[in-house]
Amino acid sequence: MEDKKAPQKQTKAQERDARLKAALKANMGRRKAQARARAAGSDGDSVNQDAAKDVSESVSNKKG
Repeated sequence: MEDKKAPQKQTKAQERDARLKAALKANMGRRKAQARARAAGSDGDSVNQDAAKDVSESVSNKKG
């Protein structure tokens, strides 16, 4: 019979490091995607500005 090694349990510090590493990787992916979108052109910026303007107008209409 073969001896199979039991998977080693991670300590709390190792689990935290793994969690932080995954979060950092996801954050960097979002930042790179955002930078690529900004470099692609100003089309996205104008859409975002229009959306922000629409939201601010609807908020001001509700107040007044």
